Amino acid sequence: MSAADPLLQPFTLKNLTLRNRIMSTSHACGLEEGGMPKDRYQTYHEEKAKGGIGLTMFGGSSNISIDSPSVMPQLNVGVDEIIPHLRQFSQRIHAQGAGIMCQITHLGGRGEFNKGAMLPMLAPSVIRETLHRSIAKEIDEYDIARIIGDYARAAVRCKEGGLDGIECIAAAHLIGQFLSPERNIRTDGYGGSVQNRCRFGLEVFEAIRKAVGDDFLIGLRFIVDEGNKEGLGFEESLEIAEIFQAAGCLDFFNASYGRMDTYASISIDCMPGMASPDAPWLAKAAAFKAAVKLPVIHASRISDVATARHAIREGLIDLVGMTRAHFADPQIVNKIIAGQEETIRPCVGATHCMSPLRPTCLHNPATGHDRTLKQVINPAKVKRRVAVIGAGPAGLEAARVCAERGHEVTLFEAAPRMGGQVLLSAKAHWRKSMLGVVEWRIGEIERLGVDIRLNAYAEADDVAVLGADLVIVATGGVPNTGWLPGAEHLTSAWDLLDGTAQVADDVLVVDGTGRHVAMTVADVCHKAGAKLRFATVDDTLIAEQAYAERVMWRKWAREIGLRVLTEESLIGVRREGNGLVATLRSELTGEETDIRTAQVVFDYGTIPADGVFVEMRDASRNKGVTQLETLVAGQAQEAAGAGFELHRIGDAVASRNVHAAVLDALRLCQNC
Repeated sequence: MSAADPLLQPFTLKNLTLRNRIMSTSHACGLEEGGMPKDRYQTYHEEKAKGGIGLTMFGGSSNISIDSPSVMPQLNVGVDEIIPHLRQFSQRIHAQGAGIMCQITHLGGRGEFNKGAMLPMLAPSVIRETLHRSIAKEIDEYDIARIIGDYARAAVRCKEGGLDGIECIAAAHLIGQFLSPERNIRTDGYGGSVQNRCRFGLEVFEAIRKAVGDDFLIGLRFIVDEGNKEGLGFEESLEIAEIFQAAGCLDFFNASYGRMDTYASISIDCMPGMASPDAPWLAKAAAFKAAVKLPVIHASRISDVATARHAIREGLIDLVGMTRAHFADPQIVNKIIAGQEETIRPCVGATHCMSPLRPTCLHNPATGHDRTLKQVINPAKVKRRVAVIGAGPAGLEAARVCAERGHEVTLFEAAPRMGGQVLLSAKAHWRKSMLGVVEWRIGEIERLGVDIRLNAYAEADDVAVLGADLVIVATGGVPNTGWLPGAEHLTSAWDLLDGTAQVADDVLVVDGTGRHVAMTVADVCHKAGAKLRFATVDDTLIAEQAYAERVMWRKWAREIGLRVLTEESLIGVRREGNGLVATLRSELTGEETDIRTAQVVFDYGTIPADGVFVEMRDASRNKGVTQLETLVAGQAQEAAGAGFELHRIGDAVASRNVHAAVLDALRLCQNC
């Protein structure tokens, strides 16, 4: 089957033969140290190479010039200091059989003047860049010549570092700003006609090729359609591509779609998440490939092997980027080769990897922690009998990892269905893919032979009967609203989402956390036809989440005309007649406002449902204490003496999120 699989066929880019068609595209992974790709950065990419990937690109938006500052955790390829790190990096990746390239760029007007060397930003024209809020200096011919030289010198550093090639990013960066009629309104030889707007990019690539020679790969990450009437459309983008192709300096295109100058454009078009269909721009990339001669790479929410295989089999693209899919599972290729596709951990499109915590994955806690946490679980030398109480994300991950270790695992779940709060989070109209977080783990523990006991409210005696020597409590939490005056008048978000409570005709939803819960409740209430008002303690909707998730909820709120009150705290609820009165206090002025409604739903996180943990703590040999330094190191807990070892994880400890829950579980169990 491997010999016939189109994804596993070698592909030759000029003088580089890749072992398969699957790659990871450049991104700012957040692991650089002082602009350098040191051990942690290299280890993160090495895991993909060990997993069988054909090509890993790194260094998203790596800076080449002193006036292209690091506005995200970027590499600095503008200094010779990076060369020894690149040499070590390339040796490690090549030793695993994969190719390696770096993306280099000048941000142009996409930088920020108060970052890095605190210099003015440069752009073809004085047009404000919305996302990074810069108003740039119009670039002059001296700056153009200097930056072209910086590109060439950066490319030479990459070659001296043993890399197989580079790509330059156009998009919303300096090369792309010259190309765009929306960003470039110059009247000199660098503006106006398509040919003139290509001039800067052509001079960059000519200088790079002259500096590195013909045996080093050069590519262009290129937006084939900006998706707005003022910017580049597909036909003009194709005309530009043909100009670059004819110049003879490029070896491949990396085709992307959409603008990158607002959070909305990035989240909806350029880097779409679970609110988007799978592979939304594959047809556009395929049309581009059909019109050019050079090889074409494409990556945009190609999350599953079936879609990737279709793209290669039908000749739609030449190499398929599965970047976020490799956050979720860097062993994708190895699992395909082994005939174990069903065990691939799916990317659910949660965009947790686009948060400031990058490159962490909501679904895979080992990603970004590759030096201390394991992508592949090793079997234990001594088999144990393990009881896990609770089958939400934390409990499922604990059961999975312990079973992978070869332990005898029994999983208790009080509900008739496994999944915990994730089952409720998937009630939102655009978040159904969240079910993949628990469905994959359920499939794995079934495959591994875990003894699953549903409708089983476990108590100390139930665990004692098993004779377990390791007990992990993952019982989650319950809504934290008991402290609020009038809490008895509230409707639980959980009851409303699971259908236990009915939606009233007039609902006030109050968000005290900035998480997904309150917005999901609002979504369900809107679908039920309720008159809906929404209040949040924060200054914006869904403040705790990654920017892509915030965009999706704000977009939805705008579409339905949601009435939103910001910076308001709920301080009490009382009954008056047949209705309720909720009292809100302004965080800005202290003014109190009464809102009359039929139903109030309030999310303030959870408090641990830790009754069974407390019941068992004194009888355990470690008194329920988890050694934190050992936990963070991912090492085995030490618990001397007779009896069982007891730990709790996830929301049974404190109210957090899915990533924190599965991280607890993996840290605790990978060496148990």
